[in-house]
Amino acid sequence: MKSAFRNATHFTLSSYLLNPNPSILFLRLVPAISAFSSLPSSVSKNLPFRSPLTATLSSTSMASGDSNAMQTSPSLEQQFEKFRVQLEDSGSLRERIRAVVLEIELATGLMQASLLLVHQSKPIPEVLEKAKAQINVLKDLYNKLAEVVRECPGQYYRFHGDWRGETQMVVSLLAFMHWLETGTLLMHTEAEEMLGLNNSDFGLDVEDYLVGICFMSNEMPRYVVNQVTAGDYDCPRKMLKFLTDLHAAFRMLNLRNDFLRKKFDSKLNLLCFAS
Repeated sequence: MKSAFRNATHFTLSSYLLNPNPSILFLRLVPAISAFSSLPSSVSKNLPFRSPLTATLSSTSMASGDSNAMQTSPSLEQQFEKFRVQLEDSGSLRERIRAVVLEIELATGLMQASLLLVHQSKPIPEVLEKAKAQINVLKDLYNKLAEVVRECPGQYYRFHGDWRGETQMVVSLLAFMHWLETGTLLMHTEAEEMLGLNNSDFGLDVEDYLVGICFMSNEMPRYVVNQVTAGDYDCPRKMLKFLTDLHAAFRMLNLRNDFLRKKFDSKLNLLCFAS
């Protein structure tokens, strides 16, 4: 009896594969169902029934799932290929930025070396003349740096950290030179103009300017001591007035516990009260 049912089912499936017509499939399933119903009850209860149509739909569903999985793989590869290109472009741009920053650092070092002569009682105009020779060099370098950054619009602060420290040092030297020459503070707009920067797309960050002003105070105590030694007893009074006014101006800012606040407390604030 079991053998007859298997033969009927095999014959029906084979016929369906050769001619998948629903009407013919139904007519050919009738003998198989009749044969199954004629089995003894003890046998039919132990035999799990699974129609050919169910088996076919299940196979079709599995094939469809594999096809969907294969379709998602190309999109995943495209995404990571896009990431790879972006990372390579970003790395190449950062290397070009760092190359310009190294040149800025070199020019800044030459300017700082020239300004050290002011502590040897050299004439201030002579010292400033040598130091100012690097301003045009720095202006050209910052213009070159701006051109590189413009290739990635809207990403100024993404790469800003690559030249932040060097810019703060440049501002401190320019401010010290300005104080030696005029006895006043170098304004933010004046510093931007000296470096050929603008506020539209590549300007001088305000925090970099303020930190550079704090760094400027590093050279002032040494300079005042040397001036007093040389007989200029009015220099300490001028420096004290300048630092007091600058300290009061910084007090107008709502400085939080960040890098700028630490530099203000450790440099300008401490120096002003010590004076």
